[in-house]
Parts: sequence; C-alpha cells; structure tokens
Amino acid sequence: MRELKRGFITLIGCLAMAVTMAMGQEARMDLRCPSSASAGQPFQITFVVNADAKGFKAPTFKGLRVLSGPNKSSSSSISIVNGSMSKSVTNSFTFIVQADAEGTAQIGVASCTSDGKTVQSTPASIRIEKADPNHQAANNNRNNNWGQPGYGQQSGQSQQAIQPASQINDRTLFARASINKSNLYQGEEAIIVYKIYTQVPITQFQIEKLPRNKGFWSEDLSENMTQVPQYEETYNGQRYHVAEIRRGALYPQESGELSIAPLKTDVLAIIQSQVQRQRTGTILDFFIDDPFFNPVQQQSVVKTLSSNSLNVHVKPLPEAPESFFGGVGRLDVSHAVDMTEMRAGEAFTYRITVSGHGNLSLLEAPVVNFPTGFEVYEPKVSDKINKSDNGLSGSRTFEWVIIPQSAGSYTIPDLEYSYFNPQSGSYVTKNLKGFDIKVSKGQGMSTSKSDVTELNSDIHHIKRSTKLHRAGSDAHGGWLFWLLMVLPLVAAASVVIGVRRQQDIASDEGSLRLQRATKLAKKRLRNAERYLHQGDDARFYEEIYKALWGGIADKFNIQLSLLSSETVKSQLESKQVDAELQDRIMKTLGDVDYARFAPGDSSAKKQSIYNEAMETIVQIGKLKNSRK
Repeated sequence: MRELKRGFITLIGCLAMAVTMAMGQEARMDLRCPSSASAGQPFQITFVVNADAKGFKAPTFKGLRVLSGPNKSSSSSISIVNGSMSKSVTNSFTFIVQADAEGTAQIGVASCTSDGKTVQSTPASIRIEKADPNHQAANNNRNNNWGQPGYGQQSGQSQQAIQPASQINDRTLFARASINKSNLYQGEEAIIVYKIYTQVPITQFQIEKLPRNKGFWSEDLSENMTQVPQYEETYNGQRYHVAEIRRGALYPQESGELSIAPLKTDVLAIIQSQVQRQRTGTILDFFIDDPFFNPVQQQSVVKTLSSNSLNVHVKPLPEAPESFFGGVGRLDVSHAVDMTEMRAGEAFTYRITVSGHGNLSLLEAPVVNFPTGFEVYEPKVSDKINKSDNGLSGSRTFEWVIIPQSAGSYTIPDLEYSYFNPQSGSYVTKNLKGFDIKVSKGQGMSTSKSDVTELNSDIHHIKRSTKLHRAGSDAHGGWLFWLLMVLPLVAAASVVIGVRRQQDIASDEGSLRLQRATKLAKKRLRNAERYLHQGDDARFYEEIYKALWGGIADKFNIQLSLLSSETVKSQLESKQVDAELQDRIMKTLGDVDYARFAPGDSSAKKQSIYNEAMETIVQIGKLKNSRK
C-alpha cells in the first residue's frame, strides 16, 4: 500500500510539473511593505516572486537599518478544476528593518532570475513617523542592538507578516532572572543572570529597558560579550534551549529588604504551521494529509518578555574599625615606596595596592599619617579590574607623590588596613611595616632646620655705611619711624594668627579630609563634563554619582560603604538644614540614581543633571560643619 501511495505521488508530481511548464506563466516580483512606519519600531519588507527564483539580489535601503534578512521561503500548490491540473510556485524574500529617525525611507530595486530571465521589483518609499515615546528609551540605549542567539536561524526560514504573540504561551517561551545569593552583607558581591528559555526557534532579541535597581551599585559583566552563551537546561521538568542574554554584578549599598526589578526584552521567534489544502472531491483527497501536498509555512513573531523580580535580604556590616575603608570580599593589601633616600625638594612615590575579589571599584583611599615636613599631593587612583562571569577581580592602587621640604630622617608609620570577609562574617586586618626615609640637603639650598639655627647664631656682616643726623633733630618723630615700628607688630600678629589657624586645621583631620574631598569632587565633575561631551554615558553617570556621594560622606564623616538615602536624610535633619535644601539634595540623589540605571536620556537632560549635581555639591559645601 505504501509503495502504491508513493507511486501516485510521483505520478501526480510529474503531471504537475508538465502542466506548469505548459502554462508558461510570466514571472514577476511584487513588493509588500507598509506605506508608513514609526521610528524605532521594527517592521518587515517582503519581495514575492510568483515563479522559481534564483540569484536574489537585495535592494538598497536608504534610511533603514536591516535587522534580519533576506529570509527565503517557498510554497507550492496544486489545483484540479474540471479535470485540469495546475501548479503555482511562490518564493518570498523577507527583511526585518528599522528606521532610527523620522523622514522618508527609500527602497531600491531588487532582482532575481527565473527561467533564465531577469525579474525586478519597483522602487518604493515609506514615510517614517515620530517614534513612539514608550519605546524611545530603549532605542537610545547603546546596549539595545539586536542580538543573535542563533537558535533556529536557518536559510530556509520565512518571516511573513508579524503575527500576535498569542500563538506562543508562557511555557514555551519566557525570560527568567536568577541570583547566586539572596541573603548577603552590605557591599557583598552578588551575580545576577538573565536568561531566555525557549522551546521554539528564536532568531533575535533586544533588551527593551535596563532595570533600575535602587540601592545597588551595579557592574555589567556582559558588556564585552561577542556571542550569546547557549546551552540546554531542564527547568520544572521541561527541557529548554537557553540563551544567557545578560550577566551583572550587584553590590548592595543599603541594608534591609531590597528588590531587583524585572528586565524586559523583545524576541523574534519563528513558529511553523501547515497550509491545509481544500478538498476537491476527487481521488486526490486520499493524499491530502501527506506533507508533500501540505507545505509548512513559517511566521515571525515578536513577543515582549519580562523576567521575574527578585528580593534579597541585606545584612548590615558589624561596627567597623578605624582602618576599614569600604573593602568587602577576599582581599589583600601591600604598600611600597620607589626610593628611601633622596634630597630635599626631590619627589618620591608611595603606593598602596588592594587586590583580590570584591567591590574593588568602591574602595576609598586609606588615611596615612605622613610625617610633618612632607608636601603630599592628592592620591592618584589606578584600576586594573577584570570582569568575568564570577564578578570583579584585580587591583586598585592609590599613589601619593611626596616632596620632602627639609633634610633629616623620617618614618612613614606602620599601616593597618581592614576589610570585611563575608564568608567568615568578620573583619580581617592587615599590618604593613612602615618605611624609614633619609633626606639629605638639596643642592644649592640650606633647607635643614639645623642650618637655619646655625645661620641665626653666626657673626653678622659688618655694616659698611651709615647715615648721621644733626644733633638736636627729631629723628624719632617722622612718619617713616612710626611705620617701621608698627609693621613688625602687624607682621608678628599675622604670623601668630596664621600659625594657630594652621595648627587648628592640622589637628582637625576631618577638615583636611573635607578639603581633599572638595578637590576630588571638583575633579570628578571635570571628568564627568569631559565624558558628557564624549558621549560616554556610563562613565559620566559614574563620576557624577561618586562626586555626590563622596562629598556627602566626607561632609558628615560617614564611611562611603555605609552611606544610604536614610543616613543622608538623618544627617540633614540633625544639622537642622533648611527643608527646601534637604528636598533639593534628596531629589538630586534620586535623579542621578535613576539616570544611572535607566540610560537613554537626551543631551539636554544629561546637561541638566550635571548642572543640578554641581549646584548641589556647592550647597553641601556651604553647610556648617560641626565635627570635632
């Protein structure tokens, strides 16, 4: 019976081909596209050839960006009317495209060959309208390029008109977020992974919006990813093909119950359906269920997926020692000087390097009690941080340039550096031995304190000339005499006041730290302005964020790693800061925090955030400081 059926199939196929050749219908190529589209919205353009097509040449797309294509599909049908058999063949070439700006897009001429003859389409234009504001943020995001998971992407797939996603349910295609730790310490690293689980072929994905994770410092671990990791995984008893679309490291900056928002992504999936041929009432209906007579059609389906939200419990750090500067993880610390002997006025370098695995990008510069007589510059921060699937590792180096002002023997004291180890739940303190520095007298200088003392006690030069006054003249009554009498008193008073003020400032470590913090904040704002002009959004927001939070931390003498919106609000209220200024500071912090995790702002908006942050830092600096 099976051989008889195959014989009938072969016979019918031969007859169909013969009839088609006898008909000799004229081949043509039709263009199917919308007359208008929205900027930022993907849509498709299809070229349909009513005959066999070979050597398809794509047209030019002016004002359009090709996301996918050409994707070829073929279909054929056989009909019998009054005993006459006919066959039709259709070949389609489909492109998924997108316009990035409003205006007019131009589609050029496509061509192919059919039965040795060239077949061409006619050119067309499409009106591109203003983008939908609900999707504008995603289109401006630099991470929103269409990805290529590569699952189910084959040359024979078609992409017909985009259909509603109701044909795919939540069990066959969904997104899921997972985190390796749901109970962690403040500042401890957690790895979050976003995946697409599918049982249907997908060709592309696009991250619509990055989640805003308030209360977290985040690092993108997949920013340099060139290929999407893919593998098979069993979930809830079902086997899925998995595409890992994003991986990041999160560092909680607040304690308590924190939420991680869902990630939204658009996927382009391929669904298959069989074309059902109508029954003819003839013996051919016997073969109607045969796949040869019921070709498979494929359709492109755009579906928006949203991952699950996550909740984590963040434990506060125990009371920290004075040698703790924000490090959380598995760390090590070392220090070094590039020379131990030099002349007065010559510069040398002192370095502290913190290395290991943890929140390296959040470490603060340690406080070092350098000897009096050293001119010390603000530390330069250098990072050698590697991003991997397991988080951040590498080193952060703090480098001080130091110039001894006078000759003598000095000692850079021993250093204690503490960090918090989440695995043991306790602080680890490293003890580093100090350095003995020998400074000799500079060339052509008399800079040592002993030299100055010896000079003052030595024989003075003989005065070779003098001026005599006539006896009886009023040598002490002139204005020059009184001026010379008053000036030393004024100078002595100024020196005393200046020395006392310097002693007060030197004894107030907080004031010195605040001065250094103000300089650092201004430097970060200059860096942020440079990144703003360069269009580097990530570094722009990072410098703004660090300038704001660093200035607040030093103003109120709070460890940066322990800083949160609640502690800032509490400090502002305790200082009886004006309510309007409180609202301004909190609003600025909120705006910057939101902008960091929801990029895509216009240049004007970023400039507004920069101006707002700069004004807020100035206002914070004007607050009265009551530190002892």
